[in-house]
Amino acid sequence: MGHGKARGNTDNDAPVMHGANDLPTVTVASYNLETRDKQGFIGDRANKSAFRDAIEAWRIRVRNGGEDPLGEVATSSLSKKEIDALLKEEETEAAALVRAATDDFATALTDVLARYLKEDAWKGVQRIAVGGGFRDSAAGLMAIARAQLLLKAEGVKVALTPIAHHPDEAGLIGAVHLIPSWMLKGHDAILAVDIGGTNIRAGAVKLNLDDAKDFGKAKVWKSELWRHADDEPKRTATIEYLVRMLETLIGKAKKAKLALAPVIGIGCPGIIASDGSIARGGQNLPGGNWESTHFNLPEALRKAIPEIDEQPTFVIMHNDAVVQGLSEVPRMADCKAWAAVTIGTGLGNVSFLNKKD
Repeated sequence: MGHGKARGNTDNDAPVMHGANDLPTVTVASYNLETRDKQGFIGDRANKSAFRDAIEAWRIRVRNGGEDPLGEVATSSLSKKEIDALLKEEETEAAALVRAATDDFATALTDVLARYLKEDAWKGVQRIAVGGGFRDSAAGLMAIARAQLLLKAEGVKVALTPIAHHPDEAGLIGAVHLIPSWMLKGHDAILAVDIGGTNIRAGAVKLNLDDAKDFGKAKVWKSELWRHADDEPKRTATIEYLVRMLETLIGKAKKAKLALAPVIGIGCPGIIASDGSIARGGQNLPGGNWESTHFNLPEALRKAIPEIDEQPTFVIMHNDAVVQGLSEVPRMADCKAWAAVTIGTGLGNVSFLNKKD
């Protein structure tokens, strides 16, 4: 079953659909909110490039009165590690500049979150997990902490916390929460895919259900990474490469006698339709029109990998911010309503309602 509905034959007989609001343990209240004001999409003010823009803005202002403490290097050429190294310096002008830019970014993030919290789907949100590549940096963690202070100072009673897993792994681990328990019985792991504007990551996620029934101990066992932005592949070549990544993982699992469930969970940017097509928001994906009515990623993968461990392959796909947010399900059990944002090429957003036991 590559798309459409799958039905179980046990107590949980709800349909399983791509991009579903009704998931095993949570309801997706909203995702991919496209909130705008006069300046455009508000999320564009708190993505990865917005932080670089904040650094560049400070450099331009500083040059009005003297030398740029960051020298000749272009802001776009500064690596995440180099920016973090500057933050660790003592009171140098370069460190002060990066801190000032981090504060500006935190202010923008606070404004965006405060705006989301006014949306009906975010009302009652008690905690927001922050993921995405920016969270995996000292500057990102500082911006999250600063935004928490600013929200408190404005009287907004919501807790802001970095996603617990490394964001690369959260985007894979969250896929286990897309799948009803009856599909996983008797298996050790599932295959998961996280498709982004720069990278594609595929992994085998160990369920470790003996240690925690809520997937709180789920871990990435092995993973493969492809930085497709370096290769600029066509869409067809992208799918072929992804299939090879998954086949490599299947081979490793077989060799290790790891029982894979016949399931592939996918996180992908954009609005995901119930048939597995991408309705909109896939513009950053590599090589071609992923939003075409003639293209269906889950179906393409199911055709390329029709069986896993001699069982028919089932592919399930949701928005990438939803999947990364789902990795937090075990830590959000005490909340009625919670949310996640992912700071990367764009600003992904999702809000959840926990289901009652």
